[in-house]
Amino acid sequence: MRQSLLAILDRGDCYGSQLRAEYLRRTGAAVNVGQVYTTLERLERDGLVENRGADDEGRVLWGATAAGRAEARAWLAAASLADRRDEVALRIALALTLPGADVPGLLAAQRTAVREALAAPVPEDENMDAVSRAVLAAARRARLEADLRFLDEVERLAGEAVPFDLSDERPRRGRPVRSVG
Repeated sequence: MRQSLLAILDRGDCYGSQLRAEYLRRTGAAVNVGQVYTTLERLERDGLVENRGADDEGRVLWGATAAGRAEARAWLAAASLADRRDEVALRIALALTLPGADVPGLLAAQRTAVREALAAPVPEDENMDAVSRAVLAAARRARLEADLRFLDEVERLAGEAVPFDLSDERPRRGRPVRSVG
């Protein structure tokens, strides 16, 4: 959200609730106004935004500094790949190693959830721009279709998996035994 707020502030000064509304309108993602203000404080600390006084109603206006505008523009121009660990992939990888885990059941449940999500209508948000809504809907559909292809591949790989028990090897480090006293 940090760079998103900077990118919005690159267009002009805003107060916190206005930033929250602009973020929702542009992305469809609701964010707590407290998170907006916390992010603004951090951005100010980092020299990327500054307090520009108050508007006619006494609301504090925030504006991007030159460094903030440069960071926002660099972020908008940069390519990125998701670097988070995929919880579903980790759960499946773990299940494949656990003797007795119902991997076919897990894969079937995951496939059902993905198909249901694909069939469900995308919620309408009257506060969101139509083009932004279409972009987010297309991204959601593409991710879900990719999830189905991933599950197909996992099903093929599952036949090669050999579950295993806990290792007899004990790590050298560990929590010391507490004395009972």
